[in-house]
Amino acid sequence: MSREQLVEMTRSLVAHGAADTMEYADEVVRIPASAYTDDALFDLEKRQIFRRLPLMVAPSCELPEPGDYKAMDICGVPLLLTRLKDGSVGAFLNMCKHRGNPLAEGTGNATRLMCGYHGWTYKNDGTLIGVADPKDFGAIDKAAHCLTRFPVYESAGLIWATLDPKSELDIADYLCGYDGLLDAFGFENWHLFSQRTLAGPNWKTAYDGYLDFYHLPILHKDTFGADFYNRANYFAFGPHQRLSTPSKFAIKVSGDDDQQMDLEAMSDDELPYEVLVQGVWTIFPHISIASFYGGGLRGAMISQLFPGNRVGESYTTQYYVMAEKPEDEDSIKAAHEQFDFLEIVVRDEDYKTGKRQHEALQSGLLDEVLFGRNERGGQVFHQWVEKLTNASNAELKDIFAREMAQAAE
Repeated sequence: MSREQLVEMTRSLVAHGAADTMEYADEVVRIPASAYTDDALFDLEKRQIFRRLPLMVAPSCELPEPGDYKAMDICGVPLLLTRLKDGSVGAFLNMCKHRGNPLAEGTGNATRLMCGYHGWTYKNDGTLIGVADPKDFGAIDKAAHCLTRFPVYESAGLIWATLDPKSELDIADYLCGYDGLLDAFGFENWHLFSQRTLAGPNWKTAYDGYLDFYHLPILHKDTFGADFYNRANYFAFGPHQRLSTPSKFAIKVSGDDDQQMDLEAMSDDELPYEVLVQGVWTIFPHISIASFYGGGLRGAMISQLFPGNRVGESYTTQYYVMAEKPEDEDSIKAAHEQFDFLEIVVRDEDYKTGKRQHEALQSGLLDEVLFGRNERGGQVFHQWVEKLTNASNAELKDIFAREMAQAAE
């Protein structure tokens, strides 16, 4: 993790805040409205993006102990994550090699997983160790029938997997060094406090909101307040982006008292990590990370977005993770209140609006939507969606090799 990079970004935000300016995109960008409503494009995006690119599938604290596992379905692919004895993570196709029945559901802890259909048994590293009634079944090479492995990568307290077992795209290259900055959160030592899943609109409609501060004092006037900031500067690392409001001030949370810090008056060494990671961090194509405080305890909401079965549907799992596990009744209550508040903001404001927006776009009477010069995050996101949807596998590998090389310069 480069503290110097984080300080450099913070100083840029402070300078813009002091000057009452922000960074603008070169021009207003127009996106075809059909990009949100076309069924064929939606299916192509699921294949080319969600079933081909690395996805952040879990925070590390969701599988903290050896033997922990998690089963999930992503765009029709059954995925099984396991925490192995040596502390590493395995990612597998959640299908028994006998007839394809899923081995696990939900979450749990087991060093062995038995298929509930015929009793074939696997170690949690994917090794087939038992075939029921082997004399009756017939000769089989168990080593040739282990679970199908997916590429997996764990860094900065987050777990990525690629849902293509033949993928040659290096996950570290895909992240363009971004995980080194995310490491500043310290998620590998955090606690998973709570989680839930919400239904949302088209996945791009939903994701647009995470990249947009422009709407905050309007849509969220009754929750965040009408005087909430609506400007954001953007920092890009390949397709991944951090957005944060340009300001020379930050709030220091200490117990029940909030204190305003003048960042312009502080030295680089005095800037706390909470300030260096403020704002919203997005991991393409489907993750948003934002810091919050429940009862004075540092936390973050990690929003994990996936397309649904139809073009106008998505679902988002919200993970509320905390730097310290709340122990007393008041702290636990305050953390729940913070998480419940965020549910209202996303479900009743962002996603409710997104669903209405999508229904209107499906009329076909609006040809295009606009992203202003002050909405560069959305512009960059849609440019990367189009670029990666249309890229071949060979081009995909080259794209991120170049991005990684540029990040290393």
